[in-house]
Amino acid sequence: MSLPSVTDRLATNRFVLDEEQCHITVNQEVARATGTAERIIACCPARVYSWAADGTVAVEYAGCLECGTCFAVASPGALEWHYPRGGFGIQFREG
Repeated sequence: MSLPSVTDRLATNRFVLDEEQCHITVNQEVARATGTAERIIACCPARVYSWAADGTVAVEYAGCLECGTCFAVASPGALEWHYPRGGFGIQFREG
C-alpha cells in the first residue's frame, strides 16, 4: 500500500477565502532590495508566491497554509503577515 502524495493530502484541506481582507502584503521595494523576494518564493511550501510578469512578487493568499515560513525568512518591513480573521483561512482535514 502506497501513501498518498503531499499534493493529494493537501487537496483534502478546505480553504475559506476572506475576499475583504488579505492576510499577506508584500512591500515590493523592500522585498526586491533585500533578497526577500527570492527567499519567500523558494521557501513557501504552498507555492503562494511567484514572479509576476512585471517583475513583482505575486501572492495567491487563498492557498496559504499559514505556516509562517515566509514571515520567518523575510527581512523586516518586506512582508505584512498575520493570520486570517476567525472563520477564514485553511481548515486542515487530515493530520
